[in-house]
Amino acid sequence: MTALPRTPTAPAGPPAPGSGVPVYRNPVLNADWSDPDAIAVGDDYYLTASSFGRAPGLPILHSRDLVNWRIVGHALPRLEPEQAFTAPRHDCGVWAPSIRHHAGRFWIFWGDPDHGIYQVNAEDVRGPWSRPHLLKAGRGLIDPCPLWDDDGRAYLVHAWAKSRSGIKNRLTGHRMSPDGRELLDEGRTVVDGDALPGWFTLEGPKLYRHGGWYWIFAPAGGVETGWQGAFRARDVFGPYEERVVLEQGSTDVNGPHQGAWVRTADGGDWFLHFQHRGPYGRVVHLQPMRWDEEGWPVIGNDGEPVAAHPGPVPVEQTTVPARDDDFPGGRFGRQWSWTANPPPVFDTGNPASASDAGNPGPGWTVAHAGDGLRLVCRRTPDAHDLRRLPNVLVQRMPGDPCTVEVELRLDSDEPGAKAGLAVLGDAFSWIGLERDASGVRLVHRFAESVAEHERDAAHPRPAPDGRARLRVAILPGARCHFSARTGEDTDFLPSGRPFAATPWRWVGAQLGLFAAAPPGGTPAGTAAFTGFRVT
Repeated sequence: MTALPRTPTAPAGPPAPGSGVPVYRNPVLNADWSDPDAIAVGDDYYLTASSFGRAPGLPILHSRDLVNWRIVGHALPRLEPEQAFTAPRHDCGVWAPSIRHHAGRFWIFWGDPDHGIYQVNAEDVRGPWSRPHLLKAGRGLIDPCPLWDDDGRAYLVHAWAKSRSGIKNRLTGHRMSPDGRELLDEGRTVVDGDALPGWFTLEGPKLYRHGGWYWIFAPAGGVETGWQGAFRARDVFGPYEERVVLEQGSTDVNGPHQGAWVRTADGGDWFLHFQHRGPYGRVVHLQPMRWDEEGWPVIGNDGEPVAAHPGPVPVEQTTVPARDDDFPGGRFGRQWSWTANPPPVFDTGNPASASDAGNPGPGWTVAHAGDGLRLVCRRTPDAHDLRRLPNVLVQRMPGDPCTVEVELRLDSDEPGAKAGLAVLGDAFSWIGLERDASGVRLVHRFAESVAEHERDAAHPRPAPDGRARLRVAILPGARCHFSARTGEDTDFLPSGRPFAATPWRWVGAQLGLFAAAPPGGTPAGTAAFTGFRVT
């Protein structure tokens, strides 16, 4: 590898204590916003991230300072092809999207490793978004990024997933029609990682034009231990020269790579990237960026991540994307997604408006006029394994220690009907209510990653009024302590042993709400969730 030379310039660290200059602290998005890409449009910043097999997908976040972010919508209401995502596929779907603004429109390109490269676009980032267009069909096509050049020509670069294609460590470039709907050639290799000593798992390219050069910012080295590379050439198809521009170095930020270069309205340069944190997924850091005397980018503190730094504008770090939800009107907020496509109900040219309203329709939810979410106790033979259920409503588990609470009422006379609050990954644990022949009980169950069936984590106890306040305290190391309050309880009573949250493949652990029942031919009732809080 060609490493970034260390220079004797002053470090890009935060001001001295007591200086009065506000600083942000990394990570700026402390949850699983995997493979982030971001752009500046005037004084506004927009970010999207991998959503894999969840629906709606392609979340859109907005910020005015690159530090405080909020969710404003989704660009992909449902995964396509529809039939491929009727059941959970946690490591498939939307991989490493790129977002751009060109010709008055927002564009997002992403790779589905099993189907090919897709594109959607919209005049307004909040939608409506176009239906997904399959730009290049094939297996193993991932991490696409477009570039519209100053001369009106357009290009696309992408990487490869060896698990599907047998190809790895290679970036391929294409000429593309300016409308983003057609590739104009068969593509050619623009960077071959196998020809670069010390480079491996080269992927995630982002294509830019700056200072008379074509630039590809691309990570290598793997999710947990990788580094960020920069490649430049005078011609978009190369030859490219390379440098490592960000790596862990002496810091505790493992694998700082794969993200977005953003230029602010005042000409400042910044880089957003992820750090893999096991069960917490891939959290997002913000790094200052400058250019050295030879025209190469220098990210962070001379190529190492900063823990804290003054932001693009003087601002306090005060907000995080939405977590709490009162489910007004029976609808869930934009922080939630299903673990697979919900039942189709909308046949309209504007499906994004439906998904962003937070209610994909009948089948899994019940609309009503008040607050609270009513989930249908969906009949399924897979009720014993939450990992197989498409109707689990999930949001990202916070990367900071926190306490999660929700009120649950089970409205079902069906033996075996159940509902609860889950921490869901390759292993899972949940606490909630279940109906049996004697009434409603509070239950706590779990399954290890190798288990195919859940089992009791604690002895069931009565919940005579069919209600419970559920709680999970998530402590450092993603150790989860479950508890609940039912009936005449004056406080929360602990339940079972601590549970160690685990990620899914490529996906951090999720907080989930669900309702299910054994197979049968009649409706099995509903579960009402109210007052979801993360503190």
